[in-house]
Amino acid sequence: MNWIILITAGLCEVGFTYLVRKASICALLLTTGLAAQGQRTLFDDGWTFSQDGKTTQVNLPHDWDIYEGPNSGKGATGTGGGWFEAGKGEYRKQFRVESLEWRDKLVKLHFEGVYQKAEVYINGQLAGRHAYGYTPFTVDITPFVYKDKRQNEVVVKVNNSEQPNCRWYSGSGIYRHVWLETMPTLHIAENGVFVTTPEVSADKATVKVEVTVQNESDNDQKGIVVVEGRHQEVSLKADESKTVSFTYTIDNPRLWSPESPYLYETHATLTPHLSPLTSNISAKFGIRSFSFDAENGFVLNGKKVLISGACVHHDDGVLGAMAFDAAEIRKVRQMKEAGFNLIRTSHNPTTRAFLDACDSLGMLVIDEAFDGWRQEKNPYDYSTLIDSCYREDIHAMVMRDRNHPSVISWSIGNEVMERKDIRVVYTARQMKKAIHEIDTTRPVTEALCSWDSDWEIYDPHAEVLDVVGYNYMIHKHAGDHERDPKRIIWQTESYPRDAFRNWALVQDYPYIVGDIVWTGLDYLGESGIGRYYYQGERPGEHYVEGGQPDWHGAYCGDVDITGWRKPISHYREILWQTPLWSPKGDVEASPWGSVEGVVYLAVKEPDGYYGKIRETSWSVWPTWESWNWPGWEGKPIEVEVYTKLPEVKLYLNDKLIGTKQVSRETEYKAVFTVNYEPGELRAEAGGKTVGLSTADEPASLRLTADKTVMQADGQDLIFVTVEVIDSKGRVCPDAAVACEATVKGAGTLLAFASADLKDTEPYTSPRVKTWKGRALLAVRSSKTKGKVQLSVKAAKPLPTATVTLLCRNEQRKK
Repeated sequence: MNWIILITAGLCEVGFTYLVRKASICALLLTTGLAAQGQRTLFDDGWTFSQDGKTTQVNLPHDWDIYEGPNSGKGATGTGGGWFEAGKGEYRKQFRVESLEWRDKLVKLHFEGVYQKAEVYINGQLAGRHAYGYTPFTVDITPFVYKDKRQNEVVVKVNNSEQPNCRWYSGSGIYRHVWLETMPTLHIAENGVFVTTPEVSADKATVKVEVTVQNESDNDQKGIVVVEGRHQEVSLKADESKTVSFTYTIDNPRLWSPESPYLYETHATLTPHLSPLTSNISAKFGIRSFSFDAENGFVLNGKKVLISGACVHHDDGVLGAMAFDAAEIRKVRQMKEAGFNLIRTSHNPTTRAFLDACDSLGMLVIDEAFDGWRQEKNPYDYSTLIDSCYREDIHAMVMRDRNHPSVISWSIGNEVMERKDIRVVYTARQMKKAIHEIDTTRPVTEALCSWDSDWEIYDPHAEVLDVVGYNYMIHKHAGDHERDPKRIIWQTESYPRDAFRNWALVQDYPYIVGDIVWTGLDYLGESGIGRYYYQGERPGEHYVEGGQPDWHGAYCGDVDITGWRKPISHYREILWQTPLWSPKGDVEASPWGSVEGVVYLAVKEPDGYYGKIRETSWSVWPTWESWNWPGWEGKPIEVEVYTKLPEVKLYLNDKLIGTKQVSRETEYKAVFTVNYEPGELRAEAGGKTVGLSTADEPASLRLTADKTVMQADGQDLIFVTVEVIDSKGRVCPDAAVACEATVKGAGTLLAFASADLKDTEPYTSPRVKTWKGRALLAVRSSKTKGKVQLSVKAAKPLPTATVTLLCRNEQRKK
């Protein structure tokens, strides 16, 4: 059965969409954007945070766990949560709403995410509560607010003390943005603008906009809704909602895709009668069409697309759970630069900023709601909330996210524990129904798995799903396809080391539409997954009894928490994104236009150099961009060259070591055994040359900022990579140098850390020891313009490194 999607253009993070099941591809028009409901003000600054009798001044986003650091082997969140302590905390803020323009307006607080079990009090009265830590919620505080000269106080109580409640690092606190919203009593409902496109072609797109107007007063009201120059009058009784529709066309539409993520903008206005309180809404949206079926796979805008995806958790590495927009954008950009074209938001709804970045940078998304359902994975997980909260939480996710062109599927769960109980089919249907109450335009998926010989018994469960997610079960595909030839499959989790096998399956079988590796990025929590270790260290997987108390994070990502791309990342990009060599002897450019997309050189750590190496299920053999192996002279080392070019030559100190042919049969690798000697290692393929040189002793630090200017809004970030280099500028790949950072001027130090997931120094500390010659720090902007002086002092004899950044007092675009 084909999935034919008719998708919408929308305003203010909302949109109406619908699904048609036919044998041909229809049109898809999706939207993204923010509402301007009356007035919407960022409410992140000027809070006090109290915990265990201590009070500090904080500006949001805030995650109290990341400031304390892990308590290895003892922290309440356990091995899954990274051994952090969690607990309870309380946030307070004072504000006034004495302006006359507020008198007749509704006043609401919108929370993008609080982990977890939040209670919101206004002037001592409970105004609202929300349990799930990953979905947004809005609290109407109008009845409790003083609209005179008196000071108002908001108190948010956060309870993350019931542990363990999550299988990865959740963080604790108000870790996403808070907004103060005011609006007239007659207004566009939250997520209340729906847009469909009955027709999309190369010549034009027909856009139908449905606007839901809500009257939250005790009186009848009238108003005028205007969309793109077209207007309609609405009359509403007290406490009534009503929907009006508009239609317009876009000529010669430019279609959204990962390669060309073109976004349009549309406008809507609501003006109540006899009132100056006008709501103006601008929104960006994308136009596209897609379909899934077992014969053709995933087709986007008429072109088959093979999905190379990454599972990504919600934390931002060195920042913990603090969801700054700049960090969310950086996370998407890292995955884009690593060659991925899809992200699965495992295993919870992500942020608005993350999806905005996916829209603008061109990244497909599987938007996931939950990790588990009714049977617990941890004593205090979502199984304690599901019956009372699942519908509300699904609606919160879908209504906020359904207009993003990046989102191509909703996921309702991951490896649910009750999978052998036939009642799980009913739960899956209820989850899917909750999604369809809001949006029927995208296929519903779920990540299924089996840890024993039972798999075929899950067919009734799989039948509920439109695209079936396979976690580590892709080896079952042939029998499943024979049994159910219409089943559409994507591997929603796979082992990193199986990159070639999974790429080949997607190439060869159209009903397998993609592979999504676990994971794209290293992350906090799930301590020790993906680790390799040396003989004599604590053995076993991350899930052994007692966990891995020396670790507080996961090392299974293609990219580490400092942003360094591991060799497996380059190999995966070459498999998926590099075109095959042409018989004419040339090669097309990589989609990302880089030499690294064509040929890459890496060195496998010799077994026994630091110790006898042992791998775990999610690990890859430790492989480095290093030709520094002192003490190993004359002994063999394996060198790997990744490319789709047909022939590779390897040289050591200008002496030819050997020539190897490369093809699918060699898994697009040329592997050489070389007796180590210091100097220069060089690989040549198709006129391209890459090399590694032996670095000398550390001589200095190199500071590289991802940008030099940040906005003076208190929210922007600059990430600075710290590298230990020799006198010739080469990274010293084994340097472990103690460093201390100082930030002066119009910015503050937010975090400083290495990629060593066994280092227990708090991530927000100014001190770090480099690991593999690298570390990363984050600088937060202030609200005043000026210079930011960053200095990093290293252990002697290395000199202090400095860099000057700028903070400009410019209005951030919303």
